Amino acid sequence: MSKIKAGIIGGAGYTGGELIRLLINHPFAELVFVHSKSSAGKPLHSVHADLLGDTDLLFTDSLDWKVDCLFLCTGHGEARKFLEANPPAAGTKIIDLSNDFRLKQSAALGELDFVYGLPELNREAIRTASAIANPGCFATAIQLGLLPLAKAGLLDEIYTTGITGSTGAGQGLSATSHFSWRANNIQAYKTLTHQHLGEIGESLLQLQPDSDIDLSFVPWRGDFARGIFISSTLHMELPFEELQALYEVFYADHPFTVVSRDAIFLKQIVNTNKAVVQLEKVGSKLVVHSAIDNLLKGASGQAVQNMNLLFDRDERSGLQLKAAGF
Repeated sequence: MSKIKAGIIGGAGYTGGELIRLLINHPFAELVFVHSKSSAGKPLHSVHADLLGDTDLLFTDSLDWKVDCLFLCTGHGEARKFLEANPPAAGTKIIDLSNDFRLKQSAALGELDFVYGLPELNREAIRTASAIANPGCFATAIQLGLLPLAKAGLLDEIYTTGITGSTGAGQGLSATSHFSWRANNIQAYKTLTHQHLGEIGESLLQLQPDSDIDLSFVPWRGDFARGIFISSTLHMELPFEELQALYEVFYADHPFTVVSRDAIFLKQIVNTNKAVVQLEKVGSKLVVHSAIDNLLKGASGQAVQNMNLLFDRDERSGLQLKAAGF
């Protein structure tokens, strides 16, 4: 089986670095080039120091469209500009990790029609797509906690909180990403206005159309590097065991989403492409906990999962990663 030739645009950031690590070890992929204007001519390990000894590739500022799959790890708003200035070659599949093409109203660019790349929701559509809009990290974690309820038509008013690690803010330093600010500290931000609410709403309505779903989301900045932990609370009269069975059936054939009967925690998913989900019910209140690694299942790992589906490879290829248990 021939290898998938892959290229990366914007390889100097966190998501680009994670993609490099995954692709150079992928059994069915060959990383052909990594584009970075700021680091052109330098070895990849000059930016991603842990790659020392793993690859001899250099960053490049030239564009080589002789690839089967092109990953865009540019900033939000930059992917669309890049593709407009550099139309892809015929037959090249595009996977964009920004938010430029996630919403239906912005999902088209010329002949490219982007499919929303959440495999647990759109796996069959992903298989036949030419371009994928990779979901946001908070959006992935929240949706995986709610999709089974949406399919059953059980969503109404939802109150969600979620905490994320500092890598969710990207590699560039800001006042709230310095260690001295993050350590022993938490903060709510973008209360009820987070940019991922739009894509979450479209996905839930895809499974539960013509519904008035009200999702209130309060995100938090956490004092750790990576991972997202979500808790969604809603009114629910169905008994716990019926709900548990609903989730287990929904995710039975999705290898990266695991429904737990025990309390879940962040270390179960850090450095993996897994999502873990847990239900708790007290009286008529249901709480759905979900956790992912924001850089893997929330970004680069899911992008590789989508690549596997696009090229008819085992969905798990290159993504059998080990969590850091202690």
